[in-house]
Amino acid sequence: MRILVIEDEPKVAQALEEGLTAEHYDVVLATTGEEGFFRLAAEAFDLVLLDLMLPGRDGLEILSTMRRRGMVSPVLVLTARDAVEDRVAGLDRGADDYLVKPFAFPELLARMRALVRRGRPDQVLRLQAADLEMDLISRTVTRGDEALELTPREFQLLEYLMRNHPRVVAREMLAREVWKETNRGAVVDNLIDVHIARLRKKVDQDRPLKLIHTVRGVGFVLREGQP
Repeated sequence: MRILVIEDEPKVAQALEEGLTAEHYDVVLATTGEEGFFRLAAEAFDLVLLDLMLPGRDGLEILSTMRRRGMVSPVLVLTARDAVEDRVAGLDRGADDYLVKPFAFPELLARMRALVRRGRPDQVLRLQAADLEMDLISRTVTRGDEALELTPREFQLLEYLMRNHPRVVAREMLAREVWKETNRGAVVDNLIDVHIARLRKKVDQDRPLKLIHTVRGVGFVLREGQP
């Protein structure tokens, strides 16, 4: 799940990026209004965390332009402005929710989950292959009755494999979509191999039914039984 954070305060931006990444979200950070709007116009995001007081282009202007152009990504406004008129202005311009700084990180996560559930009813929010399940809202993975502890990169890798299940995923696809590397090379291939090995150990070790398989010369596939 891709989250765009538009925040110009360095400490707040860093805390959000680190905290959300630790929760297995794919985070893109923009530190000015212009940069944030450019990313919105060029890329797709599942949720936007938007500060109102931004250099270059303020949050209310971004909101208005987003909605006028038909951009439907849910927007959670994060701001120090706590007056009623400020909250009303943000909601009237197209915000889906409002959180006043300083806020508790668990509350932020809860509001984000609620917005994604409410704002994207057409999107699959739970992936499954055999007894392997991934909840994209709570960012949890289970195999049978066991919860799997994955790193953010392992989560992204497994999500991509599960979204493409049972199709074969080429190394080029993983390099481009998971590692965001357009030029695949030996270094990226080694990273892919290391993370696949770690992921396979967590998903398949000591289980009779193996799910993650290597397709020699091509890539990998998540499938019940041998490919």
